[in-house]
Amino acid sequence: MRNPYMLRQRNARLGGIALIAGMTLLASACANTTPVSTSPGDTNAARTSETQGRVAISYPGGISVLDSKTLEVVKKFDSEAFTRLNNAGDGRHVFVTTKAGFQLLDTVEPKLTDIRVDASAAGHVVRHAGNTVLFDDGTGITTIFKTDELAAAEGELPEARTYQADTAHHGVSIVLEDGKLLTTLGDKSSRSGAVALESHGDHWDKVAESKECPGIHGEGTAADEAVIFGCEDGALLYHHGKFEKFTAPDKYGRMGNAFVSETSPIVVGDYKTDPDAEGYLLNSVALIDTEKHTFNVVKLPETVQYTFRDVARGPGDLAYILSTDGSIHVLDPKDGKIVNEFPVIEAWEGPADWQDAHPAIVVNGNIAYVTEPSANTVHSVDLSTGKVTASSKLDVVPNEIAITVGAH
Repeated sequence: MRNPYMLRQRNARLGGIALIAGMTLLASACANTTPVSTSPGDTNAARTSETQGRVAISYPGGISVLDSKTLEVVKKFDSEAFTRLNNAGDGRHVFVTTKAGFQLLDTVEPKLTDIRVDASAAGHVVRHAGNTVLFDDGTGITTIFKTDELAAAEGELPEARTYQADTAHHGVSIVLEDGKLLTTLGDKSSRSGAVALESHGDHWDKVAESKECPGIHGEGTAADEAVIFGCEDGALLYHHGKFEKFTAPDKYGRMGNAFVSETSPIVVGDYKTDPDAEGYLLNSVALIDTEKHTFNVVKLPETVQYTFRDVARGPGDLAYILSTDGSIHVLDPKDGKIVNEFPVIEAWEGPADWQDAHPAIVVNGNIAYVTEPSANTVHSVDLSTGKVTASSKLDVVPNEIAITVGAH
């Protein structure tokens, strides 16, 4: 049964402040409104899951919600052949990107809700400064929610603001502490940079702009709210109201994803030097110091190869790299040195396509969650000791992974 939640946009161009436009309900074959309980009538189970968190795993045709401690499957849902999972930042929900848009998964009850934000090409989801920001690549529309209002969502989404980019592109947006919106510039064929906008009632005013970031992709916020975007020839920084370009040491030096800690000024970026290289494995990282304004590239040991799914920041502001040798290699961003190694899974090969299932790592506090698709298994690892604390054998091949505790 379809039941639309209508949002009427007040301003057609440049977005302005708006109510949510075009929200609809998407029928779900497997939604379950019954709270998860350890015994009949146990109403404390949902509260416990909010405290301990949940893990969401996508696989071909579905999504599983796992208990974060035992990694036992709590509930499974039918979905599409390939879906992406994005932590909503509220400790409860995951945005599932489908062909129809951003669909809300409640990991606490749990249920794959009928609520979605319509999008012709659902893209990045960013959590920062109490806001959860969605970007639709197909329309260039940015949708901004208050994160704490998402947590309380029951049956429908809270009101949102929107911004309409001049042209649709594969982009990303983030809202800062002072309310400024940073969003990418581009069109369907290319991307060039980013713009900072200030909201004034029903319109947005440009306060800064840079077109020095070809192929701009991804974002990350380091200490002192220093925001980094990746470029095909380095990186772009927005800090204290201004943009600054960092140029890579290589003619083609693409940083596509920024791995950050909001207590560290140093950004770790994935790094690629050959635009024609086959496969998705990388063997170097970019280290960007937003305080010292430096951009350095560190060549990793030959045994340490990874993809965009295999880097996370964790305890001590260190970087944890899940390598094809099956180990988590611990990198100190201050000097680029590998300071520890934790064997976790069997050795693996890089994917032929980025959507193909291959090992991934996400971190919550001291615990890393690692997928091992070749063994249909998910592991939890204590990063303070390197010990595997739990493993769960699934009856599906895990692909994407998201956790619902420890968000910004």
